[in-house]
Amino acid sequence: MTDRSPLAPAAFPALPEIAGVTRRIARAHYKNWDRCDLTYVELTPGTVVAGVTTQNVCCSTEVEMCREGIAHGRARALIVNAGNSNAFTGYRGREAVEQIVDQVAAHLACDPREVFVCSTGVIGVPLPKDKAHAGVAKVISFDTPSASWEETAQTITTTDTFPKGAAASAVVGGTTVQVAGIVKGSGMIAPDMATMLGYIFTDAAVAPDLLQAMLSEATAGSFNAITVDSDTSTSDTVLLFATGRAGNPVLTTRDDPGADALYAAIRSVALDLAQLVVRDGEGASKFIEITVTGAVSDASAKRVALSIANSPLVKTAIAGEDANWGRVVMAVGKAGEPADRDRLAIRFGDHWVAKDGLPVDGYDEGPVAAHLKGQDIRVGADLGLGDGRATVWTCDLTHGYISINADYRS
Repeated sequence: MTDRSPLAPAAFPALPEIAGVTRRIARAHYKNWDRCDLTYVELTPGTVVAGVTTQNVCCSTEVEMCREGIAHGRARALIVNAGNSNAFTGYRGREAVEQIVDQVAAHLACDPREVFVCSTGVIGVPLPKDKAHAGVAKVISFDTPSASWEETAQTITTTDTFPKGAAASAVVGGTTVQVAGIVKGSGMIAPDMATMLGYIFTDAAVAPDLLQAMLSEATAGSFNAITVDSDTSTSDTVLLFATGRAGNPVLTTRDDPGADALYAAIRSVALDLAQLVVRDGEGASKFIEITVTGAVSDASAKRVALSIANSPLVKTAIAGEDANWGRVVMAVGKAGEPADRDRLAIRFGDHWVAKDGLPVDGYDEGPVAAHLKGQDIRVGADLGLGDGRATVWTCDLTHGYISINADYRS
C-alpha cells in the first residue's frame, strides 16, 4: 500500500465472526508484490446470496457469472483476485474464471453457480490460469490457516491505502444477529450500482428475494451515493451473504418481526463501507458531503448533487480551500435538472454564502474559509422548487490523483 490516506480511520474496527463463514488468503503472485492477493471465503451449505453489479457494458466475465449466481440465490464460496481485473480479455478470461469455479466446486461438491469469483486490477490482461490454479489450491487446503477480517480486507485491495471494514448487529425474532463487511475501492469510483468490490456477511436467516430487496435498497443510499472521479469500473460487485446460522425464524417479508432492524444494520454497514471508499479516494485530502434540497424530486436532487460532486472545478477549489461558491452554481446549472437561478441558495458548512440568486448581505468569507481548512467539508444547495432532497459523498481532487493513475500500470 502507498502512504495511508489522511482521511483514514485510526485503526481497523473489531468485526464479529459470522457463523458459517471461513476466510483464507494466499499469494497467487498476480503482480510483482510481496503480499497476499487471493482470497477464499467458504460459506456453510444453504447460504443465501444477493448482489448488485456494475452497469458498465464492458463488464468482466466475473461480473456476468456473478449475475448468474445471484439469480440462483445460493452460495458456497467466494474467490477474489487482486491485481488483475481480467476484464476485456475475451475467451481467455472466461476460461480462467471457469477453471476457478470448477476447481472450487469440485472441492466443495457444490453447484458451480454457488461459487462466486471477482477480480480487480488492470484491465486487458487475461488472468494467468497457472497462477490462479496454484493460488486456489493453496487457499482451499485445510493446511492454510484462517485469516482475520483485517488480513482479508487488505488482501482484496489494489490502490487502497488502508483496509476497510464495518459491522453492526440487530435483534431478529428475539435473536441477536451479526452483520460484517469489507470493501476495496479508491479510484474509478462513481455510482452506477456500486463502484468497487464489497462483501457483506450476516448470520441471519433470510429468504433470497427479501435479501436482494434489502441490498438493492441499501445500495441506493450508500454505494450508489458516492463518487471519487465519475468513472464506473468494469468489475464492480457487491455481494451480501446470509448463512442462516443465527437460528432466527427465517425472514420472508419486510413485515416480519426484526426485518426492519436487519435492514437498518445492513444499510449501516453499507454506508460505512461506502464512505470509507471515499475517505480513501486516490490522492484525497478532504471528505466532502454534498446535500441538495428543494428539488422537484429526490431523483432530481441526487442528479444535481452528483453534478456538484463530480465537478473537477468544485473538487479542486475545495482542495485549495477556496470558497469559490460560483463553481457550485455552475455545477447546479449544468446538471440538466430543473433549477431557478433566482431561487438558488448555496452554503459551506453551516454558513450560507448565497440566497435568492445573489450573495447574502454582509457576506463574510472568514467562517467559510475556516470550514474549508478542515478535513470534513459540507456543501449544501437549496433549489427552492420542491421537497426533493439527496446527499452524496465525494472527495477533493489533488495532484495525488494524477500521480497514482499516471503510474498505475508501472
